[in-house]
Amino acid sequence: MPTVSVKRELLFQALGRSYTDEEFDELCFEFGLELDEITSEKDIISKEKGEEKAKGASDVVLYKIDVPANRYDLLCLEGLVRGLQVFKERINLPRFEKIIPAEGEGQRLIITEQTAQVRPHAVAAVLRNITFTKDRYDSFIDLQEKLHQNICRKRALVAIGTHDLDTITGPFTYTAKAPSEIKFKPLNQSQEYTASQIMDLYRTDSHLRHYLPLIENKPRYPVIYDSNGVVLSMPPIINGDHTKITLNTRNVFIECTGTDITKAKIVLDIIVTMFSEYCEKPFTVEAVEVVYPNGKTHIYPELAYRTEKVKPEYINKKVGISETPSSLAKLLTRMCLKSHVTGNGNHLEVEIPPTRADIIHACDIVEDAAIAYGYNNIQMLIPKTYTIANQLPLNKLAELLRLDLAAAGFTEALTFALCSQEDIADKLRTDISATNAVRIANPKTAEFQVARTTLLPGLLKTIAANRKMPLPLKLFEISDIVVKDPNTDVGARNYRHLCAIYYNKSPGFEIIHGLLDRVMQVLEVPPNEENGYTIKAAEGTAFFPGRCAEVFAKGQSIGKLGVVHPDVITKFELTMPCSVLEINIEPFV
Repeated sequence: MPTVSVKRELLFQALGRSYTDEEFDELCFEFGLELDEITSEKDIISKEKGEEKAKGASDVVLYKIDVPANRYDLLCLEGLVRGLQVFKERINLPRFEKIIPAEGEGQRLIITEQTAQVRPHAVAAVLRNITFTKDRYDSFIDLQEKLHQNICRKRALVAIGTHDLDTITGPFTYTAKAPSEIKFKPLNQSQEYTASQIMDLYRTDSHLRHYLPLIENKPRYPVIYDSNGVVLSMPPIINGDHTKITLNTRNVFIECTGTDITKAKIVLDIIVTMFSEYCEKPFTVEAVEVVYPNGKTHIYPELAYRTEKVKPEYINKKVGISETPSSLAKLLTRMCLKSHVTGNGNHLEVEIPPTRADIIHACDIVEDAAIAYGYNNIQMLIPKTYTIANQLPLNKLAELLRLDLAAAGFTEALTFALCSQEDIADKLRTDISATNAVRIANPKTAEFQVARTTLLPGLLKTIAANRKMPLPLKLFEISDIVVKDPNTDVGARNYRHLCAIYYNKSPGFEIIHGLLDRVMQVLEVPPNEENGYTIKAAEGTAFFPGRCAEVFAKGQSIGKLGVVHPDVITKFELTMPCSVLEINIEPFV
């Protein structure tokens, strides 16, 4: 959940009234937000770096407000104040207008085909005759950073660049060049660097070094030029110093480049809708024409309004209230979703503004109606139908078996459901193709490449990590294993397995065999072929030859027991013999 820090005095000034801390906390709760902390810059530095470093820091009171991750329109003071004012019905939701300049007078952004392999998408807009103050400027920069960390996924999907339009001349070109061909003065630097030198320069920068891997291994780096060859930015790393925005900037050129065009359009819409209120003509945005490599053009920002139809009874049923259609329309309007009743009162027409990219489905509209109504105001009712909760039979069986295995002197282990391919294949002397394992498409580490197909590797690794414990080591685990199954909707199936291991100076096959007999005894499965269980000599790659048996019950093979092969023991860095039992317990449910 993103946290927005706003100055209390500035917030109350924008809201047009003061609140006590308790009153504002209550207002946030009503609006679906949470006042997380009341602090100051001095307190923050004092906590993080000590009181000595905090000397001279500001004592201005800050409110830290937790905002839902999908409410990009609340990530700055402007959006927060606008949302609260509309919620309290003090103002109407503004209407955002896209101004399309006369032909030949507007700005153009030309995308070249070289960007296709790096960051293929770009959108742009202009804020004309904007007036910045120190607080507005800080909020403008802070919103960009919040968006970068949130919807932009740390600039991987979208990178934002803002420039003083009066220092550059259009049309602008978004292209990609070899690092040695790009040279400009980065933001707040005193000299020019090539792109390669810029990457080296920021390799130790605490803020920008995290973004370098996004393009550093690419043969070409993205770059934006104006018609005179002035570099605006090298996304997603740094802007040029030439186009730096100051408090005196009157016209702002905003460009968003990225790998996701939908996210780029949302980000551009959010920035211009939040700060167009400071333009000479409030809530207006000058459009920019973007020319694609194939010659097609598109006008941005889109600032698209769309309408959704929702039935009042659907909202009432989902929330658990009984409001009239006109009352529900009023509630939604308070949440910046302008609504009115249509037809014979059996539909609500809801207008979704460009600021509300989080509204995707009717259930999102229902949620906003519930927030406006007030969760605390929804009456608690006894359900019309009732059910008696019951434990899943398989889980109940597993719990009962855990108790009996613990009573037999075995200690329970809980191991990872993911493991390496080596754990279930090479170390168990089998081929990975024979395991029928489910692979992870993009594993973050070699330790978690596949879902386990047996519980044995986890227990062997647990013993390896506890070799200094006194012998014998007697462990068990009852958990799920996963194998491919093309007959299921997800292509895989879980099975609940029981695995027990005995590790000592002697293999202890008789102890594991005795444990199997005890498990069958508590399951009331007699030792016979007709309706009970039997064991038959078998072979297994993980077992010592001639020391392995297959367990049959309920007319099917349910697992194996035996002495673990010395090669397996060695590969798991163990030095003593051990015996193991692993069976599927699902047939006994």
